[in-house]
Amino acid sequence: MVNNRGPIDTRLALTGKDGALYSDDGTMLATCETFQTQVNVTNAKYQPLGDAQEHEVFQSYGVTLSFTEIVITDERFMSEFFEGMTTGVMPSWNFQGVVYGRNGSEQRMNYRQCVPSGAIDLQNLTVGDLLKRAWSMFVNEPPELQKLLTA
Repeated sequence: MVNNRGPIDTRLALTGKDGALYSDDGTMLATCETFQTQVNVTNAKYQPLGDAQEHEVFQSYGVTLSFTEIVITDERFMSEFFEGMTTGVMPSWNFQGVVYGRNGSEQRMNYRQCVPSGAIDLQNLTVGDLLKRAWSMFVNEPPELQKLLTA
């Protein structure tokens, strides 16, 4: 067999039920159906004289956090967001993303100074489906990796 790692123990594979999104005070945001954080890296291209190949050097990065919540009540996010639209001072939130491993280990990341960015659902209705609201945030501090998963 060429790939001897192929038949890895699939009982250890993790799914969405193995993770959660928490507010900064440790409250699980139980109405969140999905969450995702992404980093977008931007490089500057350069090409020295006499070199046919382009090169890149790190320039900047940006982190976004998005999540979809199931609408049960208008919790603090919606109230604070509407207050921000009224006053012109948008709220800033802190979050913790956690993935729990099968062996009791966990991967934990902190996201601080998250501000609304991009499209945010105010109302989103589909016949026959749960009411959901999508949020998009920009993370203004570098994410902090607190713990790593172990196998």
